[in-house]
Amino acid sequence: MIGRVLKSTGSWYEVAGEDALRYACRVRGKLRLEGIKESNPIAVGDRVQFDALGKEGIITEILPRVNHMLRKSVKRTGHASVLAANVNQVLVLATLKQPRTSLGFIDRVLVSAESFRIPQLIAFNKKDLLTAKEFAELDALTRLYEQIGATILLISARHDAEMEKVQSHLQGKVTLVAGHSGVGKSTLLNRLLPELNLATGAISDYSEKGTHTTTFAEMFQVNEGTFIIDTPGIKEWGLVDMEPQEISDYFPEMRDLRLNCKFGSRCLHMNEPKCAVLHAVEHRTIAASRYNSYVSMVTGEDTRK
Repeated sequence: MIGRVLKSTGSWYEVAGEDALRYACRVRGKLRLEGIKESNPIAVGDRVQFDALGKEGIITEILPRVNHMLRKSVKRTGHASVLAANVNQVLVLATLKQPRTSLGFIDRVLVSAESFRIPQLIAFNKKDLLTAKEFAELDALTRLYEQIGATILLISARHDAEMEKVQSHLQGKVTLVAGHSGVGKSTLLNRLLPELNLATGAISDYSEKGTHTTTFAEMFQVNEGTFIIDTPGIKEWGLVDMEPQEISDYFPEMRDLRLNCKFGSRCLHMNEPKCAVLHAVEHRTIAASRYNSYVSMVTGEDTRK
């Protein structure tokens, strides 16, 4: 039977079968020993072949993926963690305060999505907490990210009555939701699917960091054809399987300019002469924050700053 993985807890997988029933599945031993350098070779969103045994099953094959979203595994050096597979779009849920989402984190998620040409949305949550000065900053960020092709939503998941705006962008798609702990992922899901009654975490007054309320990635069905994948709160997003020379391919504002660099595709846009990207940064046609994110990715700096 063919099914779709809805939840992964490490050893057990909840699979929705083509018969509309749900099965608790394990992975066939041989499948786990194929040398896959992923901490979780089967991810939420994967389509799998499995043998049903009552209400349980054995996964025998992972069907080919259209795409997947990866980040470096935080537990196993040299391995990747697959957050989800076969997604139609990525929604970054971000906040300017309580807690503040780093632009470096946003840019790394966008780059990971862009590497598979997965459309990107950024929803800035908790707009009801912002001052006039912070709204001006948000307006600047909205213009910046819209210019590179992202769709921007300004919301208050806890109070905003305009959830239909969010729903319209999710309709008919499989959407991966990513964000730091405390930005309101569980609150947003509770607004879209009240029956879930997911736990929501408080924000520490001392650190202004969120508390983890989601442990494993899980896919929820909003309606026919519409799914949301909730992911654990992520502090750091490490890139996987990207050579320094290719990272600029996934910055839309750099992609075309790099062809005009003196060293062409070999240019790292760091300190090379006659670099079109550096020229654009100097003349502010490429935002300094985006370029700083690019440099951190090329040099492998920590994303939590």
